[in-house]
Amino acid sequence: MKTGTKDVYHAKEFAELAGVTVRALHHYDRLGLLRPKQRSEGGYRLYSMRDFARLEQLVVLKFLGIPLKQMRALLESEANLAGVLQRQFNVLAEKRLQLDRAIRAIGNARRSLQSRNEPDWKLFQLIVQEIEMQKKMEWKGKYFSPSAKLKVAARRSELSAEFLDKANKEWAEFHADVQASLGEDPAGLKGQALAARWKKLIEDFTGGDPEILEGLKAMMADRANWPAEAKAASLATPEGEEFIKKAVRAARYSLVP
Repeated sequence: MKTGTKDVYHAKEFAELAGVTVRALHHYDRLGLLRPKQRSEGGYRLYSMRDFARLEQLVVLKFLGIPLKQMRALLESEANLAGVLQRQFNVLAEKRLQLDRAIRAIGNARRSLQSRNEPDWKLFQLIVQEIEMQKKMEWKGKYFSPSAKLKVAARRSELSAEFLDKANKEWAEFHADVQASLGEDPAGLKGQALAARWKKLIEDFTGGDPEILEGLKAMMADRANWPAEAKAASLATPEGEEFIKKAVRAARYSLVP
């Protein structure tokens, strides 16, 4: 945005000065976001440098992804604005962590291609896995608090691809063993061994963080409302989930979803 030296400006002049359209000014006026107090003798809007400062605030909030309909209340309440800015900070920080991980995966694949003169398809597979994981987190995100989502993203960025691959295999083996044990007593030796494995897998995912655990429990409890593709991709069955719940309760763990 440029600044000028006049005291007041007509809409077209002000729009050119601010780098916006006259249509945008009229829209802000209709929403009650930017209503100049002065009018010309002909009834036309006259904008001042005070309006310019207000417009700068609107542009900043729009850049941060704040919906126009929320801006008026935010600008009138510093407390509300602080809360929204914190939420936006959390969202952007989470996206940065996800992007950093994807960039790292692509960089590794590129360096491998340059050094070997042939692609390492395992590294390309990691790129696909990372992008798919980000897509999955889009629907899972509603179950986690903003700070929990940041912690999940940060934890993933700290874990190696080998660790994540190992964890996926362990979950697959766990669900297969649960299915094979459905006829057993959940409180018996096999049931309790599976409960102990379940507890360890959950702790590996959450890192022992209670906020992440709460989000995970909320997600598991809402399985009926998962997207169809998420249900189809899940290795767990309703019978298996019920069995492991009984086994975990029998073990008196506090992690039951």
